[in-house]
Amino acid sequence: MTFGLSLPAFTELHVIISLVGIAAGVIFFAALIARRWLALWCALFLAFTILTSVTGFLFPPKPIGPPFIFGVVSLLLLAASLLALYGRRLTGWWRVVFLVTALLAQWLNMVVLVVQSYQKLPALHALAPTGGEPAVLASQAVVLLLILFAGWKTLRRRA
Repeated sequence: MTFGLSLPAFTELHVIISLVGIAAGVIFFAALIARRWLALWCALFLAFTILTSVTGFLFPPKPIGPPFIFGVVSLLLLAASLLALYGRRLTGWWRVVFLVTALLAQWLNMVVLVVQSYQKLPALHALAPTGGEPAVLASQAVVLLLILFAGWKTLRRRA
């Protein structure tokens, strides 16, 4: 039990936190592409993405593997994002540091979303039972292209 919740209930809470973080990130970065800064959505994205990683460490211990590594890397990226945004106020190159680290954190969450979707949703699992099929790789490629597009679109205006 974690926070008095059964493992299935805690897992559901973790998934909800993750989905809120991903959705907030999509809204924030879409607005950023449209040259609008949505401070509330940015804060929601950062807070829920941090919570996603932190709650991920609260699951029963397993050998160090991709989930642990993703969590550590995500928290390091988010620490840099927070420093750039709140510590350095996005001055100079800190704007680029923020954008790159925040987008990479969003990408990591979306990678996990794709992998988990193919593992847990019956219709997608039927397409890719092992997780290494072309459908999964194509989905990951689309996610990467979307993140790269968001970064390119935002950075080219700032140069």
